[in-house]
Amino acid sequence: MKATRWLLMALMAFVAGFSQPQLAEAKSTPREAKSQATKKVKVVKQAKAAKESKLASRKQAGKRTAAAQARQRKVVASRSESRVAATRTAGKRSASSARAQAASVARSSEVPAFSRIAVSSPNALSRPTASLVAASGAKGASFGQLYGLHQTQDPLELKSSVALVMDQDTNEVMLSKNPEAVLPIASLTKLMTAVVVVEAHLPLDDSITITNDDVDTEKNSSSRLAVGSSLSRGELLHLALMSSENRAAHALGRTYPGGMPAFVSAMNAKARLLGMHDTRYVDPTGLNSGNQATARDLAMLVKAAYQQPLIRELSVSPEHAVRLGNRQLQFRNTNSLVRSPSWDIGLQKTGYIVEAGRCLVMQASMAGRKFIMVFLDSAGKYSRQADAERVRRWIENAAQKGALSTHASAKVTS
Repeated sequence: MKATRWLLMALMAFVAGFSQPQLAEAKSTPREAKSQATKKVKVVKQAKAAKESKLASRKQAGKRTAAAQARQRKVVASRSESRVAATRTAGKRSASSARAQAASVARSSEVPAFSRIAVSSPNALSRPTASLVAASGAKGASFGQLYGLHQTQDPLELKSSVALVMDQDTNEVMLSKNPEAVLPIASLTKLMTAVVVVEAHLPLDDSITITNDDVDTEKNSSSRLAVGSSLSRGELLHLALMSSENRAAHALGRTYPGGMPAFVSAMNAKARLLGMHDTRYVDPTGLNSGNQATARDLAMLVKAAYQQPLIRELSVSPEHAVRLGNRQLQFRNTNSLVRSPSWDIGLQKTGYIVEAGRCLVMQASMAGRKFIMVFLDSAGKYSRQADAERVRRWIENAAQKGALSTHASAKVTS
């Protein structure tokens, strides 16, 4: 009985010992499961948080990208608008330029209806004073500018402040603009120099040497004729008329019988003989602003000089070469119109010093008639030739329309 009890107790102890770990395991399993579940929740939450973070990042990046794209679109739009505006502006400018150019062409091609032109300013009708000479030198302005002659308007819009156009045969005046203004005439002086030399019948083949006396100390102008160069009187006359060579003109006066004083005296005597009452000469070159005349006086001089075939020939010569020792120098005419096929020029002479402005006298055939043209104090290097072109178109247009009379109705008297 006792043995059975002990056996039963041992069996129960064994069973209890065997089941205790399982119960412990059974008891611990829910905790671990809970722990694991908690971990899984945490992992899920973390994953969800990470996913949400990624989504937020993507949304933020998307917003930044959208903002950047919007900015880019604005920049592109702005640039596009700028280009469009620039294109429109350029188009406007081009259109404006085209209109201006068209207007300019129209103005240049338009020729005023023919009628005799006579305009003048009340100024500069007497000889310039010494104070005016000083003012011209100080301001670098011509006498015509100081007088205000450029304010005188004319239908042809000439750039010359003084102009005269008349029929050579009848003295009919077609155009006069400040014709009585007494102004410096610069190298137009050399036309009278040529008249005096030719009418003196001095040997043209005489050799003349350029000396220091022929060097310009008035305006310090340059020359291609070096001191010591020897040329014939005929060659010096050619260069003085064609290329306005100052040393050549001075040498012609210096070697005149009686010297320079006699030569200048002969120039003024010839002017009085021709009725050039407002003309005065002080040297044979025109470098001195004391050489002065009116447009009317110069028209008389052109008419007289045209009577000398040699002066006509030499003055319109396009170019001429002279040999100086072992060198040959090429000289060209200072008037580009002599090389133009549109012109039939019988005589010409140009001139320029600051006090006189750009000057030009010509004899030319137009519309079947011979005309003498005088342009003084022109503003601009090529404006004197341009003024001559304006006059030619004006006269030829009048002839085509039958508005140019064939007989004189007004004459310039000497």
